[in-house]
Amino acid sequence: MAEFVTTELLTDDVDDAVRRVAVLRLSRPPMNLVTAQVVRELADAAEALAANSEVAAVVLYGDERVFSAGDEMTELAELGAAQAEAIAEDLRLGLDCLARLPQPTVAAISGYCLGGGLELALGADRRIIGDNVKLGMPQILAGLIPLSGIPRLVSLIGPGAAKDLVYTGRFVEADEAEALGLVDEVVAPDDVYTAAVAWARQFTGGPAVALAAAKAVFEAQSASEAGTRAGGRAQWSRLFGTEDRAIGTRSYRADGPGAAAFVGR
Repeated sequence: MAEFVTTELLTDDVDDAVRRVAVLRLSRPPMNLVTAQVVRELADAAEALAANSEVAAVVLYGDERVFSAGDEMTELAELGAAQAEAIAEDLRLGLDCLARLPQPTVAAISGYCLGGGLELALGADRRIIGDNVKLGMPQILAGLIPLSGIPRLVSLIGPGAAKDLVYTGRFVEADEAEALGLVDEVVAPDDVYTAAVAWARQFTGGPAVALAAAKAVFEAQSASEAGTRAGGRAQWSRLFGTEDRAIGTRSYRADGPGAAAFVGR
């Protein structure tokens, strides 16, 4: 039984819809922080949706306050390098779960979308945000790197902009995110969910097999990044044996991003 992830098939689709929109909701209040359990639950829910012929498209949503404020540093602070290596592939597959769905997917983003939360959203086909949203990959400020997000970030916004976000860990606001190509649509905060559902509803009467084939082709373009992804897993795991990671995750948890005094080893 999932604790933090729910799935709902919307019942108010138009009468002539062949299939329905599914809403995959992340609910780990107050900040929807990403943990190994959350990632596993998302992966399991996505697998079930992929096999459900009634589902035309999928919306990933947190709530009206926050999509996800990032990784749960309390959990990461306790991992050693061997433990991190053992779970890295399962975590990566979970963070990439939206990309493996055959249906079109959209992330409806409110409040904050940081760290692992942004990595999840990068796997969606479309990202719709409120005009007050802050996005970022602040893992570097905890002595870590994104586990799965760097290749997708590069594909979306190019290597220069991706390096800037990953190396600095800085947050970007809605206007810059849209200008970079990190998101596809900016709406009023109260309209995020409805805009995402409206986009998804385009496909309720669509050619499901052709849409799945098109998505498979787009994902195949990323197949050449497999080595990059494998290298990313290895580098991520290795960081759990460093002093900087121990300092960074504990500082991030206690004082927020940017407060750590790293020692370089």
